[in-house]
Amino acid sequence: MIYFDNAATGGFKPDSVITAAAAALKFCANPGRSGHRLSLACLERVYICRKQLCVFFGGYSYERTVFTKNCTEALNIALCGVLKNGDRVVTTVAEHNSVLRPLEYLKSRGVTVEYAPLKDGEIDAEEILKLVTPETRAVIVTLASNVTGTAPDIKAIKKGLGDDTLLICDGAQACGHAPVNMKEDGIDILAVAGHKGMLAVQGASALLFSERVNPDPVLYGGTGSESYNLSMPEFYPDRLESGTLSYPAIVSLGEGIMYLNGHMQEHIKKVRAMTEYLVSELEKSDGVTLYSKPNPYGIVTFNIDGIQSEMAAYKLSDEYSICVRGGLHCAPLMHKALNSEGLIRASVSAFNSHGECEKFISAIKNIIDKNSVRN
Repeated sequence: MIYFDNAATGGFKPDSVITAAAAALKFCANPGRSGHRLSLACLERVYICRKQLCVFFGGYSYERTVFTKNCTEALNIALCGVLKNGDRVVTTVAEHNSVLRPLEYLKSRGVTVEYAPLKDGEIDAEEILKLVTPETRAVIVTLASNVTGTAPDIKAIKKGLGDDTLLICDGAQACGHAPVNMKEDGIDILAVAGHKGMLAVQGASALLFSERVNPDPVLYGGTGSESYNLSMPEFYPDRLESGTLSYPAIVSLGEGIMYLNGHMQEHIKKVRAMTEYLVSELEKSDGVTLYSKPNPYGIVTFNIDGIQSEMAAYKLSDEYSICVRGGLHCAPLMHKALNSEGLIRASVSAFNSHGECEKFISAIKNIIDKNSVRN
């Protein structure tokens, strides 16, 4: 099986990540919910992972580094916990439904949303800034499109914003694949997916935010602190971390960060080389329409003339044991902007190989040839 669906979930994990998660499953307690030594030891490990995340992303404080179960939850806190009736925000047509759907909900609550178009198929800082006014509360933008791998110039966007406008970033596809530093880039709120480029198992993601914003909770419940208080605690991270944390997933995320600290540049070089190869070979193929350029995120999208993207993905799986994704990739406005009804997305990671890329290209050529014979 060749796994080229890493943009959905990283298919391969370092041994250290697997070992950490397995060890936590064998023997763990509820972090910080009890006073016994094992609970406190787990809480200390969670704190260490929180600190690792904050340092890795140039965050503002450990307290403002909050664990979530996935990037969607992080984005819901970032949007529904911050934006209020009367706020005006700017986003792009390249966003995932994890951004679009919360914003659609907030529109019914009095938030005004404007969508910046693509420019030549790319997320463009100028197109975003054209829509920004002094009254704009926030700009919300993905750090890398999950459809094509196009990425905005975040520093250029930040430079064009007024002091009162927040910069909120969806890092699901970028984090772990390319350097992200909140302070250097001027990012106020960053949502992180743990199970993709960050190499963790599913169940641990994060939200990091600056002192310029104080998100309200979107989930209410036990925190292990201020249990006498029927309202959520006012302090972070407890204010945003209701319920039991996914301890095995969190420790796997900590191990993923340690692995990336020693291998990230190697990963960037390898993933870019594979995407360059795939883009180059697909450009040469008759009957292929390509939508991606070489990128460090491992994303290559295209279509084969005369074959629906979902059917092509099925053929790759059923006949060639290659996992890719077809369809809209939960980003409907991006596909509308590209005049697409669905695309084939191959997404590689540093744990894939050049040989697998060659087999993938051979499979695509075979599918094209068989389709030509039928027609």
